[in-house]
Amino acid sequence: MTVLAVDDEEPALLELAHLLGDDPRVETVLTAPNATEALRILHGSQADASTPSVDVVFLDIRMPGLDGLELARVLNAMADPPPVVFVTAHDDRAVDAYEVGAVDYLLKPLRGDRLSGSLDRTIALRAARRAETGGAPPAPPQGPPQAGNGPAPAPGARRGGPPAGSDDEVVPVELAGTTKLVPRSSIRYVEAQGDYARLHTGDGSHLVRIPVSVLEDRWSDAGFVRIHRAYLVALPLITELRMSGSGYVVRLGNGPGAVELPVSRRHTAGLKRILRGRPPRSARGPDDGPDGPVLPR
Repeated sequence: MTVLAVDDEEPALLELAHLLGDDPRVETVLTAPNATEALRILHGSQADASTPSVDVVFLDIRMPGLDGLELARVLNAMADPPPVVFVTAHDDRAVDAYEVGAVDYLLKPLRGDRLSGSLDRTIALRAARRAETGGAPPAPPQGPPQAGNGPAPAPGARRGGPPAGSDDEVVPVELAGTTKLVPRSSIRYVEAQGDYARLHTGDGSHLVRIPVSVLEDRWSDAGFVRIHRAYLVALPLITELRMSGSGYVVRLGNGPGAVELPVSRRHTAGLKRILRGRPPRSARGPDDGPDGPVLPR
């Protein structure tokens, strides 16, 4: 792999380059002291076929001039943007980093295992993107890239998978040192757990460092709807909305695998409007009721 390390503090940059160079999967480590130099390196690698392309960028956030978040937005507008891993001493920008498509968010001082995990995730995401495109590079964006206006990729695999609003995307999750790619289409509902989110699929659940509020914004066009401060659900899987002893609940699916989740008062009216306006069964999934979800009269 060819990696690019970007940091305006020379000791931190040298340490990062050293740790990256110690990983046997990393063949070349390029370094840049600022965003301007990083862009020069990246544009050069894409324009010159003889220059090895950058597989991942390890990027500080707080830098003079163009900061790391702004640079990531510029990279998003490239025809084939490299994945970005943020490396920072500050723990208050994780949500911002996720929104611009970060593969990972590492805190200084760096640990070798976390750095290795970021490389694992990068390799998995780039492999997923190559599989989806058949090995062909993606089509270039329309119009010239402009700082701050590049399209933000979708969550988790936003740099390594399809963009938000496409047919599907994958969310990288880590378990016992292994990165697994979970398709968004396999997720039935998302449960908030502090600043984390638990993704519930048909065969288990996965905890990721993504606030549910971020997934709500990013996945609204993909058919996910907030029903409670703690729950975001896949709308096509709702088969019933009904009153229970303590308020409304929704039922996801039918049979032994069905799940019931509470609906808060705040979200009840909006959910009813959405469900009554849904297209007929033929346009939805097999787990719906015979004429769509059962609604209380």
